[in-house]
Amino acid sequence: MKMIQTAIPDVVIIEPQVFEDERGWFMESFNEQRFHQGLRELGLTPPRPFVQDNHSCSRKGVLRGLHFQRPPYAQGKLVRVVRGAAFDVAVDIRPGSPTYGQWASVELSAENRRMFWIPEGLAHGFLALEDDTHFLYKTTDYYDKDSEGAIRWDDAEIGIQWPEIGEWIIGEKDRQAPSLADNKPQCR
Repeated sequence: MKMIQTAIPDVVIIEPQVFEDERGWFMESFNEQRFHQGLRELGLTPPRPFVQDNHSCSRKGVLRGLHFQRPPYAQGKLVRVVRGAAFDVAVDIRPGSPTYGQWASVELSAENRRMFWIPEGLAHGFLALEDDTHFLYKTTDYYDKDSEGAIRWDDAEIGIQWPEIGEWIIGEKDRQAPSLADNKPQCR
């Protein structure tokens, strides 16, 4: 497995080793020991154990996010796409972080088999680039409705450069999300 740090050093792109032959292909989608070792080699702290797996399916143009959970239910997420493709984004909302307000992104697809590690304290969102995009993610804590938060996907202070793919489909919760500036007291 190859691990690549992004502009936010704690956010990592993971390229798994894939073994292919005339029968098809095989890869380890998760190996805790190798994942933790890879993070340590980058000077990063391994996360708490993963306790929940989630699976979503989205049509092309669906934009979800930017979502996060406040402590004590903050979630680290290991995300991947197993069908279709998505533009995936992490935004640093950790108070006092040198990369506060910055974003990192990667295209995840069934074809490239990449994964994205987003540690606790970051907001997460994605844009489905194809119909029938299946998104899987492991989380380091359980979902807690009272701890959830959202930041507006088009916040000018963050300035995410989302791909232009035609019309977007954005849920009411995400359309009504506050800006990062309006969220600051809540991100702690």
